[in-house]
Amino acid sequence: MVLCGIDEAGRGPLAGPLTIAGVILHREVVGLNDSKKLSEKKREQLFDEIIKYSTHHIARFSAEQIDNLGLSKCLAMGLEEIMEAIGEADYLYDGNSKFGVSGIRTMVKADATIPEVSAASILAKVTRDREMNALAHLYPQYGFEAHKGYGSKKHIEAIRQYGYCEIHRQSFKLKALQPALF
Repeated sequence: MVLCGIDEAGRGPLAGPLTIAGVILHREVVGLNDSKKLSEKKREQLFDEIIKYSTHHIARFSAEQIDNLGLSKCLAMGLEEIMEAIGEADYLYDGNSKFGVSGIRTMVKADATIPEVSAASILAKVTRDREMNALAHLYPQYGFEAHKGYGSKKHIEAIRQYGYCEIHRQSFKLKALQPALF
């Protein structure tokens, strides 16, 4: 049975989507690794090659969906969506939780050691980064092109100054933005 690697990007940011990718490679793609260990330029180069030489599916959940359903439910729904789109395969998800979805194996740090999971890591990250760069044009005051929605000092300062926008995850509570209790 063919191996379908799965990984996600955007699990912990304060803004933007959660993106989950599943990839079956049809030939070797040289240079694969955990997307976080590759330069943006290298990820972009590998993205096109992965798309060309794979069967893949990318699931996406908005900040609003994450707020309404919860992150774990979105992750479970994404895993199920990938399995439905790809069909019969041996599914391997990076990490240690299946979020209640059966038919999936997990492996910590699979994104750095298993080519299909590395490829999924790259598809998820590049897809999400491209979306955050596009959203940066709609919300220039937040600097999404730099921090991609993660809780950087500049991002938190921008939230303090401008408040939340529609792509912020309202359910993610930051101590830095909570009023003092005394």
